[in-house]
Amino acid sequence: MTMNQRGFYRPDGAWIGDVIPYEQDGTFHLFYLHETRRRPAEGMPWHLITTEDGVSFAEHGVALASGGPSSDDFNVYTGSIVLDDDGVHHMFYTGQNPERRGADGLPLQLVMHATSTDGMTSWQRHPEDTFGAGEGYVAADWRDPFVFRDPETGLWRMLITTGSTEGPSRRRGVVAQCTSTDLRSWRPAPAFWAPHRALAYECPEVFQWGEWWYLVVSEFTDAFTTRYRMSRSLDGPWIVPEHDSLDGRAFYAAKSAARDGRRLFFGWISTREGDVDDGAWQWAGTLSVLEAEQRPDGTLAFHPTAEQRDAYGEGTELLPSGTVLSAPDGYAELIADGTAPAAFRLVARFDVDETTRECGVLLRAGADGDDAYVLRLEPRRNRLVFDRWPRRQTGTEQWQISGDVPFVVELERPVTLGAGSHVLDVIVDGDICVATVNDEVVLSTRLYDRASGRVGAFVGEGTATLRSFTLSRPADDPDTTDTTDPAQASPQFATA
Repeated sequence: MTMNQRGFYRPDGAWIGDVIPYEQDGTFHLFYLHETRRRPAEGMPWHLITTEDGVSFAEHGVALASGGPSSDDFNVYTGSIVLDDDGVHHMFYTGQNPERRGADGLPLQLVMHATSTDGMTSWQRHPEDTFGAGEGYVAADWRDPFVFRDPETGLWRMLITTGSTEGPSRRRGVVAQCTSTDLRSWRPAPAFWAPHRALAYECPEVFQWGEWWYLVVSEFTDAFTTRYRMSRSLDGPWIVPEHDSLDGRAFYAAKSAARDGRRLFFGWISTREGDVDDGAWQWAGTLSVLEAEQRPDGTLAFHPTAEQRDAYGEGTELLPSGTVLSAPDGYAELIADGTAPAAFRLVARFDVDETTRECGVLLRAGADGDDAYVLRLEPRRNRLVFDRWPRRQTGTEQWQISGDVPFVVELERPVTLGAGSHVLDVIVDGDICVATVNDEVVLSTRLYDRASGRVGAFVGEGTATLRSFTLSRPADDPDTTDTTDPAQASPQFATA
């Protein structure tokens, strides 16, 4: 059954791990690692969901099951799918069994192969095609095979996440490479990308868009995030764009598929342990979809899809247009009356004076705006940050409040800000929040501790004019929870 999940998806009783997207005949086939978090572990399978619009998803269940406790692929980890000239689909994936260890005592990771001759309905494994790390690479890190056809040579090329056996342990990450003529036997080739910067570059993919090639990887050394590089050639050199990440800490392992000239990225928004704001980030979570836009210089901007935004109805003006929030040496805010619905889209358009230090929106705020989640634009630092109040408290005294933490440290996004107009577009759906600045920079996170509240706008040490402040609820939501009449908005502290 297909259901409208407004662009977010999580299976019943489980979580979405790495997504392997494949587009065919207008449909996105989203294979994913199905994480139940049960202990003892049951063996990781691939499941499949499909979508035509990136908003509504149909669950199809197991696509490739665990091979079982005695197999090389007790855990079926990330990979890719290609179609050959004979109409056969080839699945390449990572096989891992914690009981099968290499010379270093760590569980082996292997590249494995399966094929489908019935349109990806069923898959036949080919264990004879299995292979592990080559000389100079870490046998316990040999995963996430991404296969594509080189348009110039016709060769099939495979990119593999691995690590070098030499060098500082934290900077051995390499995207290795193998080539093939038949998708069955693979020959080692020189490393595709070896920047010697991080421990690992997971879920690699490359794609061509116009005159540019793009390399996308997910890293977890200095930052837990998905990044991209760009080049005029598959052979590099690979350029580091000024803003090279797709999202922040909470959105990971994103891989893409294209249709009709558009490119969509499918990743997961991580959960937090204990479903609390201070919980440790966990592996796997909820599917989230971002769309990339190619700028004239080849760099990419990211935002939710138009289809996801259209899943919300027409917006209601919550705060009066033209309101000037002014606090040259202080703080001013305007809080809307009425509790916001559990799911909504909030669009705030600000005109920001050049001297302004900060402005933004409050989510799930109390009546006086003091307790809230905060999305804060900081023009002087050219960043968007996610904050909350109250922050973590380690004791009963005032000095035991985490006042020395400027925001939720993992949730900082660089964005070019300056005097003038800026748009903060926020989708909240239950415990998920996806904020976008100027249709180019995205910050995703979770909202656990505050389950409800009001919305508002604020400025700190400066002046910002609200050109519009609208809230829309899901188009299919019959709920008529009260939202504010602009004339009844409650100004708090100093406003002008």
